[in-house]
Amino acid sequence: QVQLVESGGGLVQPGGSLTLSCLASGKIVSINPMGWYRQAPGKQRELVASMTTTGRTNYEDSVKGRFTISRNNAANTVYLQMNNLKPEDTAVYYCWASTVVPANDRDYRYLEVWGQGTLVTVSS
Repeated sequence: QVQLVESGGGLVQPGGSLTLSCLASGKIVSINPMGWYRQAPGKQRELVASMTTTGRTNYEDSVKGRFTISRNNAANTVYLQMNNLKPEDTAVYYCWASTVVPANDRDYRYLEVWGQGTLVTVSS
């Protein structure tokens, strides 16, 4: 069983900063990629940022230049540094990981895992 635990959400004023953290635990062979999605009220869930084990990143256009994703591969942890936050960044942010886990004594399988979500509210 693989579990993702997020932390770092909260209330921040426009222009402020927050850092989200996500720790993956369980019988994990590898995680590639790992990242963050968000879902605002009444909207579909969207990819915010992702990062491969080799450091290749992908950002949603509206957060480029403001958000930075990083990860510690050895610790199975991913971070999202969010600067210059705007009211439209308000959403529940979900950690996401594409993992390889043991299927049995000899085989492996892919498993997509989601965190429980952490609320980020940007408001004055």
